[in-house]
Amino acid sequence: MRHLLLVLPFALLPLAAAQAHENGHDHDHEHSHDSLGAHEHGVASLNAALDGNLLELQLESPAMNLVGVEHAAKSDADKAKVAAAKRELEQPISLFALNSGDCKATQVELESPLFGDADHDHDHDHDHDHDHEGEHSDIQAHYRFECAKANELKQLDLAELFKRFPATEKIQVQLIGPNGQQGVELTPAQPRLSF
Repeated sequence: MRHLLLVLPFALLPLAAAQAHENGHDHDHEHSHDSLGAHEHGVASLNAALDGNLLELQLESPAMNLVGVEHAAKSDADKAKVAAAKRELEQPISLFALNSGDCKATQVELESPLFGDADHDHDHDHDHDHDHEGEHSDIQAHYRFECAKANELKQLDLAELFKRFPATEKIQVQLIGPNGQQGVELTPAQPRLSF
C-alpha cells in the first residue's frame, strides 16, 4: 500500500495537468504548481489511497501552514505552537472527518525537523525564492486506517483540517479509490472530495 502512495503523484500527473487545462489555468503566475514537491506557503499536498479496507493518507505541508513558524522552536511560544500542531496532527480521525466506515487509525507517523526527528537533521538547501536563509521546514504526516465498513466511506472532508490550520489555503489532493483516480484542489470553501 505504501508503494501505491509513492507512485500516486506520478500516476495522476497527467490527470492534474488535464484538469488545470480544462479549468483554464495556465499556471504562469508567480505561484506555479508545476512541481508537486514545491515549498509554497498556504499550499499543502495530500495523497490518498483506499484499497479494500485500508485507507492511507500522506499529508505534506510547509511547517508555516501548520505551526506558524519554520525554524527550530527556541522560544516558549514557538515550542508551544509546535507541540499544539503535533497534538492536532496526531488526531487524524477528526482532521479528515472519517466518521463513517468504522475506521480506526492503526499507524500515525509525523516527520519534521521541528519535531526533532533524527533522520531529518540534514540541511535543506533548496532553491526557494524566500528570504528565510534555508530555514524551510516541512511537515509530513502518514496515516493508515483500517475501516471495518470501507464501503460506507463516501467522502474525505478536510473542513476541520482547514479550520484547525487556517494558514492552509489549499490542498492539492491526489486520490486512488474504488472509482478510479482523481486529482483536485480543496479549499476552505470547497473542503470535500468524494471517493
